[in-house]
Amino acid sequence: MKTFLLSLLFITASLSSHVFAQFPTGGAATPKALPGTAGDQTPKGSAKITGSIIDSTGGKPVEFASVALYDKNTGKAMDGTIVDEKGRFVLSKLVAGNFKILISFIGYQNKTIDNITLANKQELDLGNIKLVSNVKTLDEVTVTGQAALIEEKVDRMVYNAEKDIAAKGGDATDILRKVPLLTVDLDGNVSLRGSQNIRVLINNKPSTIIASSVADALKQIPADQIKTVEVITSPSAKYDAEGSGGIINIITKKNSLQGLNLNVDTGVGNRGSMLSLNGGYRKGKAGMTIGGFGRGIYNTKTSTTLDQRSTVNDVSTVTLQSGTGSSRGLFGNYNLGFDYDLAKNQSLTAGVRYGVRNFITQQDLITRFYNNGVPGVNSGRNVESKNLSGTLDANLDYLHTFKPQQEWSISTLYSRNDLTNNFDADILNANGNVSNRQRNVNKNINQEFTLQTDYQTPIKKNQMLEFGGKGIFRQVNSDFSYFLAESAGNYVPEVGKPAGELLYHQNIAAAYSSYTYTTKKRYTLKGGLRYEHTFIDASDKNGRLGIGNYGVLVPSVNASKTIKGTTLKLGYNRRIQRPGLAQLNPNFNTANPQNITIGNPELRPELTNNFELGVSKNIKKTFVNATFFGRFTNNAITQVRQPSDTLAGSIITTFQNVGKQEAYGVNLFANVAATTKINVGLFSNIYYTSLTGKATGQSGLSEDVTNTGMVVSGGVFSQATFKNGWGAQAFGFLQGNTVQLQGNQGGFGFYTVGVKKEFKNKKGSVGLAAENFLSKRYTIRTELESLNFNQVNNVYLYNRGVRMTFTYKIGKMTMDAPKRKAKSVNNDDVKSEGGGQQQSGGSAPGGGAPR
Repeated sequence: MKTFLLSLLFITASLSSHVFAQFPTGGAATPKALPGTAGDQTPKGSAKITGSIIDSTGGKPVEFASVALYDKNTGKAMDGTIVDEKGRFVLSKLVAGNFKILISFIGYQNKTIDNITLANKQELDLGNIKLVSNVKTLDEVTVTGQAALIEEKVDRMVYNAEKDIAAKGGDATDILRKVPLLTVDLDGNVSLRGSQNIRVLINNKPSTIIASSVADALKQIPADQIKTVEVITSPSAKYDAEGSGGIINIITKKNSLQGLNLNVDTGVGNRGSMLSLNGGYRKGKAGMTIGGFGRGIYNTKTSTTLDQRSTVNDVSTVTLQSGTGSSRGLFGNYNLGFDYDLAKNQSLTAGVRYGVRNFITQQDLITRFYNNGVPGVNSGRNVESKNLSGTLDANLDYLHTFKPQQEWSISTLYSRNDLTNNFDADILNANGNVSNRQRNVNKNINQEFTLQTDYQTPIKKNQMLEFGGKGIFRQVNSDFSYFLAESAGNYVPEVGKPAGELLYHQNIAAAYSSYTYTTKKRYTLKGGLRYEHTFIDASDKNGRLGIGNYGVLVPSVNASKTIKGTTLKLGYNRRIQRPGLAQLNPNFNTANPQNITIGNPELRPELTNNFELGVSKNIKKTFVNATFFGRFTNNAITQVRQPSDTLAGSIITTFQNVGKQEAYGVNLFANVAATTKINVGLFSNIYYTSLTGKATGQSGLSEDVTNTGMVVSGGVFSQATFKNGWGAQAFGFLQGNTVQLQGNQGGFGFYTVGVKKEFKNKKGSVGLAAENFLSKRYTIRTELESLNFNQVNNVYLYNRGVRMTFTYKIGKMTMDAPKRKAKSVNNDDVKSEGGGQQQSGGSAPGGGAPR
């Protein structure tokens, strides 16, 4: 392992040195000829032209736009370049004369600047040059609304969340529900085109908190601190190979201005409250940020019913269960960041982030049994489950920019998550009295260290080369045991119950190369190749587990072309999905003895091939996007259920590599500018899925299982702005039945409305939002079956909510643009908890960058 990593780093360093030698430092990225022009024979002079290319609606830099200089008299191309990440360009060593400039980029209308006259030694600054999006209509105000909603790039869709006023006081799930291509169920589980095998990043960075549970992690991110959400459907080779469904990158708001500031946000509602303080100070070369967010949830109630029938050893057992429950929790996220410009072209960034989760669910269960039609002994169980964690992320990153778009970076990240999943149960007898008390203790530690280096450089005018290497060193520890209470109240180990520990080492060595080519006819092609080798050493109380090392070669190709206002995108990539902590954890969780869950530390990774074809066009006042996709997965990791051989009437849920999973579908999105102040959006996700595999049944026998069906979801949102700082927003979403290997999970609906009033000085605002206020409750019905069991589980959610929010800004800032900060590590390689499947048997819902 050490030899492999040292060899990888040596090769990367050698390649870097070789390329550095060919691209000397200093100067601007201004190769001296467009393809097909006179090349090095172009006359050289002493004049210079500079400028910045920005989006006409949002004022953001238009990265990688092409700038071409033509002789106005002859029409001959004289010079050209590609702008840098801040939209800036420099054309130097120009001769005197009369010229015009043509600026172009995919998704924007061409821009021509005529009548440019240069004298010898003249330095002409064109300032900010605005490009207009192809979705532009004749109504200039309408363009602002459309561009602020969604942006498309060659490999991703960007949803701008800053305009969301209804989500203030909520968390990241409130934002992700509104992002096209994504589906978020009422437990907070996120799906991309029907797949929960996704990777979630925060500011291009991974975190061990995401590795344990995406749904729980999103509760720690305040909605009003989210700037954009990037949905990367076809990741390039620069990204980790993990995430068969794609990557979601949540970008939070960052203050990069000079001066001192402090933002205060607070909100209170009938189901939750929050308080957020975020401040920053920047002067000269140094900057510091500090922030803290706390959110409490309460008054969240559920009720459940379970009708379960199973056959084991010729004994037919009917289990009827009902339960009531509630949940409460405290979530926090605190960060401290520092950046410093070591030199004009070098920067250092460091940061520490701490996240805390204290989530508690309470469930009162009553169970009745019938064995071969004969009533058995009724039982009761009052359970309190604790999902507690503390997550620490610390990073140190260095960036050296040699010239625009030519840069080298080194990034490090240490991440640790101390996770506790315990429960205490009062066991009731037939008379409803406490007969005993049971406790399950499950301690987990998930930690990793990452070292990464990346290099990129432009080639000629229209090409980009990127390559790099990465090493991830990961360790997972899980220790679990059961206890019973003695008469004196002390707890002793429970005889006959499973106990054990898991030690799981997973080290990954990776290297990649990526190439981007853009033609003058506005074709863009991005291709790459990535290799990852995984080394696994795992053991439990019985000794080492037989899990071998494996390597995977991951190609990716993305292409786009704009034709008369219509943008076409074509993509292919291969992805790997490694099992995450929730799938590996061997804890035998019997919080509900009729619905037992256990992980599988011997899981292998799954491999997926993804294809997609996207079409985008502006039709008068409507922007339309349709993406057709196909996804083919081998060795799919799926939840599998089977009757227990030892506990009558109980169903055991675990994870297995069951076989194949296919999905074919389309994502539709439309944004209608009804007026200059009102936008209405519609979106729908429709796909056909097929799951095929083997599930283990009674006495270890396996059965072939196939399940197919259509899955449909969709929603509508509207936003309006009025005079005097008033605004309003509404959102509604419906999810149809979802297909699982052994059955189907029922759909659900969700809606919210909100209003906001901004103060005249724009330093503060007050808002009011309400959700699901027309319905007393929602019902999610899950039906599962196999040769040996069938199960019908109803979960009733009572989630009417209303909240009031208040925000205020303190401090004065100045608009001094910051230096570009060092890149940071992104680990995109672990499958989160999920499966997207509602836990049956009365468990309360809710507990559940580029590299």
